[in-house]
Amino acid sequence: MKIKRLLLGDEAFALGALDAGLSGAYAYPGTPSTEITEFVQNHPLTAERGIHSHWSSNEKTAYEEALGMSYCGRRSYVAMKHVGINVAADPMVNSAMTGANGGMIVVAADDPSMHSSQNEQDSRFYARFAMIPALEPSNQQEAYDMAAYGFDLSERLRLPVMMRLVTRLSHSRGVVECAPEAREQNPVHFPDDERRWVLMPVNSKVRYLQLIDDYARAEQEAENSPYNITVPGTDRRLGIITSGIAFNYLNEAFGGKCPFTVLKISQYPLPRRRIAELCDAVDTVVVVEEGQPFIEEQLRGLLDRGVKVRGKLDGTLPRTGELNPDAVIDAFAGLCPDIMPARKPVAEVPVEVVRRRPPALCQGCGHRDVYHALIDTLKKYEKPRVFGDIGCYTLGWLSPFNAIDTTVDMGASITMAKGAADAGVHPSVAIIGDSTFTHSGMTGLLDAINEDSDVLIIISDNFTTGMTGGQDSQGTGKLVEICLGLGANPDHLVTIDSLPKNYEDMKELFTQEINHHGCSIVISQRECIQTARRHASEKSKKQ
Repeated sequence: MKIKRLLLGDEAFALGALDAGLSGAYAYPGTPSTEITEFVQNHPLTAERGIHSHWSSNEKTAYEEALGMSYCGRRSYVAMKHVGINVAADPMVNSAMTGANGGMIVVAADDPSMHSSQNEQDSRFYARFAMIPALEPSNQQEAYDMAAYGFDLSERLRLPVMMRLVTRLSHSRGVVECAPEAREQNPVHFPDDERRWVLMPVNSKVRYLQLIDDYARAEQEAENSPYNITVPGTDRRLGIITSGIAFNYLNEAFGGKCPFTVLKISQYPLPRRRIAELCDAVDTVVVVEEGQPFIEEQLRGLLDRGVKVRGKLDGTLPRTGELNPDAVIDAFAGLCPDIMPARKPVAEVPVEVVRRRPPALCQGCGHRDVYHALIDTLKKYEKPRVFGDIGCYTLGWLSPFNAIDTTVDMGASITMAKGAADAGVHPSVAIIGDSTFTHSGMTGLLDAINEDSDVLIIISDNFTTGMTGGQDSQGTGKLVEICLGLGANPDHLVTIDSLPKNYEDMKELFTQEINHHGCSIVISQRECIQTARRHASEKSKKQ
């Protein structure tokens, strides 16, 4: 008898993976993917079965660790937000060449509208680039079911499988029917063909030919997938191709009674035969998909049938931001006004009634005191530049601080500051958090140390991964030793508590290290106010 639970999309996948015999959960926290691994960490089955669920230093290490478990025949997933795929791209693309042994799922949680991200890239392009299958659930039930299906598909094709989630699915709840008990974990067993796991050119040339054959098998799997469904319609003027969560928006726009034939795609590569059958039966194809025009671009290259293709590329649907039912209604109101009447205009709420509140650093946050001291310090210099990074402290770009000049990607603060110093900029300052430093700042610091670059690097240490909810930070209690191990000059490696009472000391310290004209590192330390409150609450409950 199945059990019903109310779950976030992230939680639905996590439970599905546990119920499918998961042995290893690997991830670096990043919205909207974080809740997947948090769910696994807190589930009783994880402790009972000894399932690995610790956070990794970054997405690349997480991917390689999950691949190592797959090599040993056990089931693993690696989860990250979409920009984390960029970090993990090296092992991801090469893992298609090695293949998988135990089932391996790569969860990419995309963030259309950039709610908490630098861009709104679409991870489906990575799956196609790497030549691995991809699954795209349209609701929480499919997110749960596709975990087991994805592991089975991975083991059947001997390839990693991508699971693409999006913010609106990851962070919304739905009723999910779950299995009454979890499948047993795979026993450890090694690949029959171990040569494929050594990517020397002599092996890779053979393996690439095999990968092309494997991808053809993946295309056939997609043709027969239970998640790629054609829903017949009666009006042949239009045919609709949709995918993932956009299928829900389409249903909502038409009230569940769409008169046009709909091909719902939730497994990739694209099912070419199904697409051709749809296109042969209609005059115009409309592509409704969340994210970038991934399906639409391929259709324009695939089809030579005189069929018009409408979608994001011609402005029928918005090119940027999250899709929603209103956008779908507006698109079809323009295409078929006899079936879909235009929406009535919505009265605008006066701005003085509802004002947007920008995000801000918490009151009592140690980053605040660092910025106050840094801003005052830099006033005495003519053209200082401060290079920021990804974390809570990125909010230092906003008023009232206006303290940083750039933020590009994880770890770029140190390397960009070094590049600016190489160009002759002084002072050139980098500010980076403790978790981001161990994620991807250490190699940049090594460059700066090796050349004794004229940079001040501030590691603002709040003892946690604060922006994503307070997960463990890999560098807690080790930052000084890490910097010394990389070769930092101990005379210019200084720690200070970022407290208001140390304001003048911080200013003096920053001035001293800027004037050093070499590689200086200041580690400012103060626990995140949110985790401090949480720890205090936990302590009081125990007393």
